[in-house]
Parts: sequence; C-alpha cells; structure tokens
Amino acid sequence: QVQLVESGGGLVQAGGSLRLSCAASGRTFNDYVMAWFRQAPGKEREFVAGITGGITTRYADSMKGRFAISRDNAKNTVYLQMISLKAEDTAVYSCAARGGLVLQTTPAGYDYWGQGTQVTVSS
Repeated sequence: QVQLVESGGGLVQAGGSLRLSCAASGRTFNDYVMAWFRQAPGKEREFVAGITGGITTRYADSMKGRFAISRDNAKNTVYLQMISLKAEDTAVYSCAARGGLVLQTTPAGYDYWGQGTQVTVSS
C-alpha cells in the first residue's frame, strides 16, 4: 500500500509558477513509477508528467518546456515544477503511483492516488 499526499497548489497569475509536492508513504518508494495527472472541470483526467525510479521522465506534449517532474527518493517525494502558467492549466492536480518499471500515461495504469490539489491560474 502507498499513500500519497499532495501539496503546493493555489492561486497564481498567468505567467507565474508553482511547485507541487507529493509525499508518499512506504519504504520502497524508488520501486514505484510516479506521475502527475490533472483534471479540469468538465474534462477527463489527463496525463501531465511521469518519472520512473531510474529517473526516466515523460511529459504530455503541451507541458514540455514548462513543467518539470523530479523525485527525491530519500524523502519519498515527487515534485512538479510549473512555470509560465496559463489559465488553461487550471485543474485539480493529482499524484499517482504504480509498481514496476513501465511509465504509463493513462490513469488506469496507476494503482494509488492522492486526493489532489487545486491549481487556479488567473488571466
């Protein structure tokens, strides 16, 4: 079992930045692929970025160059640094985890989820 707790969301102006954090329980954090997803009102949950235990990363095309995912295995934490935020980035951002080595980009590929943190970008 893995429990995930996100933090760092909030209200920011367009062009601003935020860093989200996701703290995970458990002693084998580096065995898990971690990912961030987001869901805007009326839209489906979408993949934002993912990172393997071996630090391979993957991003949704619209986030490349603006978002950066990283992890600190010693702290059992994964981060999402977001810059140049746009109004369309407004969503609930959720952290997810799955065992194994394959970095999935669909929500169904993940076994554990945090409660989510709201990011609101004002234009």
